[in-house]
Amino acid sequence: MTSSNKVDGVFRMRSLGTATPGISDQYADGKAAKVWQLYIGDTATRTSQYKNFLVNLLKENGVERVLDAACGTGVDSIMLIEQGFSLTSSDASDKMLKKAYKTRWERRKEPAFDSWCIEEGNWLTLDQDICVPEGGFDAVICMGNSFAHLPDFHGDQRDQRKCIENFYKLVRPGGIFIIDHRNYDYILTHGTAPSKNIYYNSTHIKDIKTSVLHVNNRPNLITLDYFMNVEGMDEFSECDQFRLSYYPHTLAGFTQLLRSAFGPDCKHSVYADFKSLEEEPEPSFYIHVIEK
Repeated sequence: MTSSNKVDGVFRMRSLGTATPGISDQYADGKAAKVWQLYIGDTATRTSQYKNFLVNLLKENGVERVLDAACGTGVDSIMLIEQGFSLTSSDASDKMLKKAYKTRWERRKEPAFDSWCIEEGNWLTLDQDICVPEGGFDAVICMGNSFAHLPDFHGDQRDQRKCIENFYKLVRPGGIFIIDHRNYDYILTHGTAPSKNIYYNSTHIKDIKTSVLHVNNRPNLITLDYFMNVEGMDEFSECDQFRLSYYPHTLAGFTQLLRSAFGPDCKHSVYADFKSLEEEPEPSFYIHVIEK
């Protein structure tokens, strides 16, 4: 069951969230952090296809030092540490990071986790917020549709361009940047998100409702309302519903955004649900791999 609502008007937004009447993002206030593991599902099976794709891609490019620039609760970072990579992890949500800190403490006797660097960071000032190794990171990743949480305050994507430029600064010459986003082309055309999800396999998701906010006759915000089955789970009794809001990046628009920082002639590959664009014409996610 889905719905699509189009609204024209003026609204105010906070970083990684909204203050729009009736449209409240629950990433920054911590509700999403509490229910995140429930939404992700079993991490062991969730990451099988994704893990193979990401780990192989990093190893093929000789990557050792990785910045996970949207680590959330640390799910991807943990996966990569276990695969032998050196991780620096950052997120704008201190509530999300609490779970990452907790894991690092619980596994502190393992050298790889004891040296895991976790820092709160804002993409707009990321090059100043985190400790950067000499020469930069071998790879910077920003996965899980995270970048789409950044709204377009000014209507000209200046903040989004600034963030991509900061990511560019943090990648060493010859290193790679990996970033993804949902298939917003599909959502804007059909008014609903593709039913499949390449990252999450939760059995607790009952429904996802989609709303599209238009400003000056242009799509400016997509809100997804997640309805969860938490029957018999007392600790999640207040988390049967949460809301996340996103900027609707189209494939063509996001490609242009990346190339504005990395250059028009950069080596840039796009994957559709870990496959080629020809193999998967209507993916749930697009994954961009760009070399500096």
